[in-house]
Amino acid sequence: QVTLVESGGGLVQAGGSLRLSCAASGRAFDNFDMAWFRQAPGKEREFVSGIDWSGGRTSLVGSVKGRFTISRANANTVYLQMNSLKPEDTAVYYCAATAGGVTYSERLYEYWGQGTQVTVSS
Repeated sequence: QVTLVESGGGLVQAGGSLRLSCAASGRAFDNFDMAWFRQAPGKEREFVSGIDWSGGRTSLVGSVKGRFTISRANANTVYLQMNSLKPEDTAVYYCAATAGGVTYSERLYEYWGQGTQVTVSS
């Protein structure tokens, strides 16, 4: 059974940092690109950041550029380092995997985690 498990969420004050982790298991993810999405209360889920299978190519949505960094420790482990957090970053953060290339479209991701809550207080 394929599972993606996110961890590292929590409550932090504005300006603080968190590092999210995503651990994938159940199959080989060597050829899968990975991404982080988030969903704030009352809003649709949105793409935050993606990384290709090699870890050599990354992408970030404009609102987090300069603050968030995605990295990949190995085929099955992905991180999202979040610095200078703002209240508007409050959301449930999801890890996702796709064999079809990093994309903003969530429907093209085959596997999803259950999400981890990030709350940023002002």
